[in-house]
Amino acid sequence: MKRFFITATLVIATVSFTSCRETETKEVVKEVKVETETTTEEAEGILERAAKEVDKEVNEEINEEIDKIGNDD
Repeated sequence: MKRFFITATLVIATVSFTSCRETETKEVVKEVKVETETTTEEAEGILERAAKEVDKEVNEEINEEIDKIGNDD
């Protein structure tokens, strides 16, 4: 009878500790580099874009003045 109680106690203790144990889950983290294409407008700031517009206007005015000087023949 003593042997039965010891065996039952061991079985109950083993079952209670193993059934309540949380299973380990392995978390896999995979890093992926994503390359995005940036347009020139996105890569440039507002000052660079404004400077390009001003340069374009100035170049047009210079070309007009050169055409006027060339037409004096």
